[in-house]
Amino acid sequence: MYLKALEIQGFKSFADKTRLSFEKDITAIVGPNGSGKSNISDAILWVMGEQRSKALRGSKMEDVIFGGTEKRGALGYAQVSLIIDNSAHIFDSDQSEIMLTRRYYRSGESEYYINKEAVRLKDINSLLMDTGLGRDGYSIIGQGRIAEIVSSRSTDRRDVFEEAAGISR
Repeated sequence: MYLKALEIQGFKSFADKTRLSFEKDITAIVGPNGSGKSNISDAILWVMGEQRSKALRGSKMEDVIFGGTEKRGALGYAQVSLIIDNSAHIFDSDQSEIMLTRRYYRSGESEYYINKEAVRLKDINSLLMDTGLGRDGYSIIGQGRIAEIVSSRSTDRRDVFEEAAGISR
C-alpha cells in the first residue's frame, strides 16, 4: 500500500485542480517557505476525515476553501482526492486502487466518496481502520508533534509506533 496520487482543487492555496503523483519510494516533499508543503499534508488529513479546523491550521472549516486573491475570486468549494495503491488488497476491495474524495461547500455541506460512490464519514473511518492511516493515525505527523512524541512516556511512544504500523485498534 502506498500513496499513488493526490488531487487538490480549491483547497487552501490550490485554487486550480492540481495532481501530485507519487512513486513508491517518495520520502519527502520539499520547497521554499510558503510554497504549500503544509497545505499538502493538511489536504491528506482532511480527505481522511479530519473534523477539527485547528488541526488544519484554520479557525473554521470554511478556511480550507480557497479564499481568493486580488486577481482571483474566492471559490465555492474545496475538493481533495487521495488515490491509494491497493494491489496487496489491504483494503477490503477487489480494486487495485482506492480513491477517497471529500468535497466541502461554503454552505457547510460535506460530501464523501469512496471510488466515486457517495458514502458517509463513518464509512471512510471504517475503511482506514487498522491500516495506520486516518485522521487520528500517526502516519502523518504535523509540525510541532515530533517534540511532543519524543518527550512522552515510553508506553505512549509505543502506542504511536503501533498505530503508525497499523497493528493497534
